[in-house]
Amino acid sequence: MPQVEYMIPVSIIKEGDSFVAYSPAIDISTVGDTFEEAQKMFGEASQLFFEEIMEKGTTEEALLELGWQKNEESFFPPTVVSHDLMSILVANRAYA
Repeated sequence: MPQVEYMIPVSIIKEGDSFVAYSPAIDISTVGDTFEEAQKMFGEASQLFFEEIMEKGTTEEALLELGWQKNEESFFPPTVVSHDLMSILVANRAYA
């Protein structure tokens, strides 16, 4: 069976004792007890996502809706141009 390979950006974040893998390119996140488990779970969830949209015949619609670009033969996810910490100041009106 022919295979299609997609390269997508994935961020892995430590939350307490867990690790969360997330990609805005397909809007999927998974959690694991270890970094490796989060990666593995993300790979499985991503594979299911792509298999499902291919089986339904909605690959182009789903990926374009998520901001992907298409050339003649391939799809490309949105490009991550920055991944930084931002300082956000919020007025705490509860203590005003």
